[in-house]
Amino acid sequence: MDKPELLAPAGSYEKAKIAFLYGADAVYCGTGSLSLRSRAEVDDDDLNKTVLYAHEIGKKVYAAINIYALDENYEDIKKQAKMLNDIRVDGIIVSDGGVLEAVKEAAPDVDIHISTQANVVSSHSAMFWYNNGAKRIILGRELTKEQIKKIVDSTPMRLETEIFIHGALCFGYSGRCFLSDFLASRSANLGDCAQSCRWAYNVYVEEKNNLGNLMPVEYDDKGTYIFSSKDLCLLKEIPEIIQMGVNSLKIEGRLKTEYYLASVVNAYRNAIDDYMKAPDKYDYTTYLNEIDKVKTRSLTTFYFNDKNNKDFQEYEGKQYNPDYEFGGKVIEYNEDKSIIEIKNKLGVGDILEVIIPGCIRPYTFAINRLWDAETEEEIESVNPGKKGQLVKLHLPIKCDNGWIIRRKK
Repeated sequence: MDKPELLAPAGSYEKAKIAFLYGADAVYCGTGSLSLRSRAEVDDDDLNKTVLYAHEIGKKVYAAINIYALDENYEDIKKQAKMLNDIRVDGIIVSDGGVLEAVKEAAPDVDIHISTQANVVSSHSAMFWYNNGAKRIILGRELTKEQIKKIVDSTPMRLETEIFIHGALCFGYSGRCFLSDFLASRSANLGDCAQSCRWAYNVYVEEKNNLGNLMPVEYDDKGTYIFSSKDLCLLKEIPEIIQMGVNSLKIEGRLKTEYYLASVVNAYRNAIDDYMKAPDKYDYTTYLNEIDKVKTRSLTTFYFNDKNNKDFQEYEGKQYNPDYEFGGKVIEYNEDKSIIEIKNKLGVGDILEVIIPGCIRPYTFAINRLWDAETEEEIESVNPGKKGQLVKLHLPIKCDNGWIIRRKK
């Protein structure tokens, strides 16, 4: 039984470092306008830094060129692929057959991964991509565990498999959705999704024999979120996934915060490692308690356990956790006063939790004193706004730079 790779999103160089710090074996990044999260792009310099840093610590970086490309995109695709080849990324994620051919030519030294956008839901499709040069297949999220296992068992061991285990589900589940393009003129298939499925809608029905007479469907003051899905969470299913031989377990969320990354990656890192050490003692609730502190919507296993599962729509919209929020990040640890970049309002008496890499239980403490980082003036509270702010406070345990702190509201 091999330990699978834990793969995390990295919307920036700093987020990549957080993902690695909290246990990711690899990260995946966007590449400007050529990936399906163009607003989470990592520019070329930061991508190069991310690759150099990852390779120094024995980790990997995958870069996405997974748009469905128009003819006018191919000149940029070839330039981008050559750059990725030169900086030695570990894999390029593609969806489009034409892009695959361009990448093979421009980046001959880089492994090719087939995106979930390509809707690989059978061993026959997997073999098509394998025979055309793919090293890894990212399976469609529509599959059950039995279907995943059949693909793993029916394809060569040299063909790696990757599945999503956590994060937001797209209304067009493998991602080929035209709702955003239709409503906002922002194409999801070209990397500019407006996430129209998360919007609130007023719904009307039209009487067949009285056209133009629109009658509203009942809903509450929040509207209705008829297209929005719950978030995927396969913590309970980690043992089955490892046993079936999936090579890489992927967390969604290049647009998420460092706090989200630290919490979720740390939970799955501990879950995987603990199961590998003691399979008979695996208790997913321990890790789920941590996930519950960061989730934005309800959780679902989607179709993994049951193809007929209907309990995955999120009709009430976003459910932000009311009890916890991003507190800050350790910038410089000192035994007396540590420098913290705070992300939300903090004050004397607040309860904080240090998320410790490799430890599923955080360290909890209260703020007794607080200082402005520049003036050393003692303060009662501080509200950083959107840009963040540096403060000093006493940390009761030794922390490394980059550790994330959450605030209990």
